[in-house]
Amino acid sequence: MPLLNTITTPYAEAFLQVASSRDEVDKVVSQSKAVLELWNQSPDLVEAMSSPVLEVDAKKVVLEKLFASQVTSSFLNLLKLLADRQRIGFLDAVLERLLELYREQRNIALATVTSASELDDRQQADLLKKIQVIAGTENLELNLEVDPALIGGFVVSVGSKVIDASLAGQVRRLGLSLAKVS
Repeated sequence: MPLLNTITTPYAEAFLQVASSRDEVDKVVSQSKAVLELWNQSPDLVEAMSSPVLEVDAKKVVLEKLFASQVTSSFLNLLKLLADRQRIGFLDAVLERLLELYREQRNIALATVTSASELDDRQQADLLKKIQVIAGTENLELNLEVDPALIGGFVVSVGSKVIDASLAGQVRRLGLSLAKVS
């Protein structure tokens, strides 16, 4: 991963500086999340943009048509720059790095909650309060995921801390305990 960071960090840092100078940081962060979600859900788009067969100008036209009305001009410039430099295939890594840098600057902890089923608003609010205590900060970004394989309960990851309160985790721990006894 360090090699990837040497590629992505300069773009992410420069983009954050530009966004900051234009007072667009919050808008750009929101747009980055939306573009990242689209990028991750569109393997055909990623494949086309990463393809050496597709000309740079054609990639820029596609990017302009897809994103011009949905992102700031500075964001569109980043997309075109990545295309020009044959780095558009790293867009997801650049945006992930940008979000990491943003969280570091604002002292925001990222918590990933994986639950067996979708959590309602009350459950999310209760969980958020408990995770804030664990993370030691009120500034918390919650990333919610659903994994039916957990059977019930949830798993919370905040930095290097992992709390497994899932039924699948309890069954696994019980199995390990029984194996030690035998």
